[in-house]
Amino acid sequence: MVGSTAKQPGGGSPDGAAPRRRLPRPANPGLWRVLVPVIALLAGLLVATTARTARGTDLRSAGRSNLTDLIRQTETRLAQDDRLVRQLQAEVAAATDRLAESDERIAAIKARAQPLLTPAGLVAMTGPGLSITLDDAPVTELESDPVNANALVVHESDLQAAVNALWAGGAEAVMVMNQRLSTTSAVRCVGNTLLLHGRVYSPPFTISGIGPVAGMRTALNESVSLQQYREDADAYGLVYEVKEREKIEVPAYDAPIGLRYAEVGK
Repeated sequence: MVGSTAKQPGGGSPDGAAPRRRLPRPANPGLWRVLVPVIALLAGLLVATTARTARGTDLRSAGRSNLTDLIRQTETRLAQDDRLVRQLQAEVAAATDRLAESDERIAAIKARAQPLLTPAGLVAMTGPGLSITLDDAPVTELESDPVNANALVVHESDLQAAVNALWAGGAEAVMVMNQRLSTTSAVRCVGNTLLLHGRVYSPPFTISGIGPVAGMRTALNESVSLQQYREDADAYGLVYEVKEREKIEVPAYDAPIGLRYAEVGK
């Protein structure tokens, strides 16, 4: 027919173009109108919470994830707490002395405790003795002989052996680095660092003892536990020095003295 338009097979348009398809409508347009503001609100709350937590700092700062920086920060806080503890201890001691002048019970308790202070290590001491230095082998040795790396560093057992030898030789007071040891002190190593009374020390390690020089030196020389260390020192260059000192100052033990687990037997 004139003026009519022929239908193309398959429902196509007469000019051969592909038929257009309509995009499907959302099943529930009203739901999206509600969800969009809610999502925007939640995103705003997340940003606000992050800003409040950061308080102007970078949450991904390298300093926060750096173990060395964390250790230094902890040591700084520990030093501050240590100074506070010393101050409070001095205040308690001064208050106790004042009360003892007017309270007979306090005076009697102080009199009974006085003879126990020195054996407990709660009194600073000065006298002749020995000073021992233990240190790792030089770095060149570590690089040239990695197979024997275990024999080139100071171990926890080496420190314990030196301390025990001083006690066995008649030491009256023993100090590791600048810390007075007591009967409850534990010498522990974490990697190649020493952990003592909550403080961390790196080599070289110094151990000092006040007492009979001859007896302590003999105990060190006869210590079976130190024999292997001395052999490694000769072979690989670890430091093992024993020096006699005319005057060694050992501070009073200032770490906690209470026992957390042990109880007096009945």
